[in-house]
Formats: sequence, C-alpha cells, structure tokens
Amino acid sequence: MSQGDSEAERIKKLIAFKKKLERRVEELESELKETQTMLETINSILLEKGFKRAEIAKPQPKKEAAEAAVKFPSPAEYEEVVPLKTIAGEQLANLYVGKNLIRVVPAENVDFNVNTPPFTQFLVERVLAKMQEKDRELARTGQLEADKIFSYSIVREGDLIREIIIRNFDADRLRELKSSIRWTLEKIRKNEELG
Repeated sequence: MSQGDSEAERIKKLIAFKKKLERRVEELESELKETQTMLETINSILLEKGFKRAEIAKPQPKKEAAEAAVKFPSPAEYEEVVPLKTIAGEQLANLYVGKNLIRVVPAENVDFNVNTPPFTQFLVERVLAKMQEKDRELARTGQLEADKIFSYSIVREGDLIREIIIRNFDADRLRELKSSIRWTLEKIRKNEELG
C-alpha cells in the first residue's frame, strides 16, 4: 500500500468520524431543546401558581403535581386560544398559540393515553417527528439556524397526555398541526370508547 492510499484511508475515516460527531451534536441539541422546553413549562406553571422559591423546593404528591400541569395558561400569554372539538361538538382540548409556542392542553374531563392509536403512529411519528427531521436537515445544510428547528415535547403523567408543547412553527405548519392534532385526539376518543 502506498503512502497516498493510507492517507486517503485516514481521510475517509476522519470524514466518517466527523459525520458521526455532527449527528451526535444534533441529537444533543435536540435533547437540550426538549429539556429546556420542559423546564420553561414547569417554570411558567410555578409562576402561574405564584410559588416563591422556598415553596418550589417542597415535593408535591403526584396527584397535585398533575393537577398543576393541567391548569390552563393565562390567556394574556397567548395570541389565540383554539378549542379543538369533535364533529359532534365535544371539547377535546385547547390549543394555546403564542408567538413561537403552542401548548395543547386536553379538556378537563378528557384523558388521552399515549399508547392508544393513532397518537404515536400518526401524530408523533408522521407529523411531529417528520417536521423536526425536515428542519434538522435544513439546519445541517445551513438553510436554517439551529435554534429555529421545529421541536416538541409531550408532558405525561404515566401514560396520560397532560400537555403537548411545540416550538418553531410557521402559519402552514400551524394549520397542519391544528387539523392533525384534532383528528388524532378524536380518533383516540373513539378507540378508547371501543376498547
């Protein structure tokens, strides 16, 4: 093997390693963003409840913590509140739309299980994850800034959905999200009633 061949082989290995590192950085950035979103949500809930620093440290029983997470956001924080209803008019959830944030909060009398189809198979995998993948690819090629990548997190209590938080969306995606989320929640209700 000539020196040129070994140099080419080393360059190939370096390129492969570089790609692996880039993928890992993207994964870590996404994980950090989701963690920050969850932290911001908890902070906003605590602020709404008027907790002081000393009170934040007190552990809450699971039921009380879940009730705190389900409290409706202050309307002043959001530009629009969209009620999501079934065709028959049953309230499924409220979609709180802010400047760069959507919070989907199930109606008080309704529970949605993350394991009930089509939540994961359709909403998470085909809608939310696809939007995120598309933006990651745009960011990877330099067409989108990393902090503008579509992101989402699902706040759960056990298997129950307490809130879906979405960041970095445009008007087209907002329309698609409204219809996809409403359709998904309605199908979950039907599947749970049949089950």
